[in-house]
Amino acid sequence: MFELNGKVAVVTGSGSKKGIGREIALSLSKQGASVVIADMGKEGVDEVVAEIESTGGKALGVVLNVTSEESVSNLVEKTLETFGSLDILINNAGISQKVTVEDMTLEDMKRIFNVNMFGLFLITKAALKPMKEKGWGRIISLSSVSGKRGGGVFGGAHYSASKAAVLGFSKNLAREVAKDGITVNCVAPGLVNTDIWKSMPEELAQKVIDGIPMGRPGETAEIASTITFLASEEASYITGEDIDINGGSHMD
Repeated sequence: MFELNGKVAVVTGSGSKKGIGREIALSLSKQGASVVIADMGKEGVDEVVAEIESTGGKALGVVLNVTSEESVSNLVEKTLETFGSLDILINNAGISQKVTVEDMTLEDMKRIFNVNMFGLFLITKAALKPMKEKGWGRIISLSSVSGKRGGGVFGGAHYSASKAAVLGFSKNLAREVAKDGITVNCVAPGLVNTDIWKSMPEELAQKVIDGIPMGRPGETAEIASTITFLASEEASYITGEDIDINGGSHMD
């Protein structure tokens, strides 16, 4: 199941060795997809590409700034030149900042939205044309539990607002492109076992864990496996949905 041979996937924010994006890229590759590793840092991009190629997978590395229309256009152009199509887009790139509204500046708000929402808009719009031409596509965006319950552990109100915006944008887009054979869905992770989590003070970490019925953070592979399913033919009748992956810390 979830066989993706012949599909081409772009994963933004996938150049970190221990991030969710890397795990998503590896999962898609294991199912046969050719994967475009897109991130700000060339070194990280090259490392993930090499990792995929070492297992026999096909990968392309592209340095990407999602807030730049020129950079986004370059990504799509290189993807089509190299692989001939763009079938799957994973909007994983995002930034956060822990700050109160009282201490937040307008520039803080703009910076978070520029990446988390406006950048997502730019690359999603650019990916629609090749998907529509083929009559098949999967767009999967990472929201957050913070965007559904109003705050979390790491981000401020601007982060929560940007992730809530991703949900609304995706649901509307799902209605627009359903007739074109394109599905649009979101996943909303809770606490995930990354370097950020490991750097938390022990007292705060325990407080967070106490609020999770499963009593542990999620693993990056658990996020990636859900996304791989949504990218597959098996998920062909799911669109406009947001899937919570949080160990029970938020249920709706």
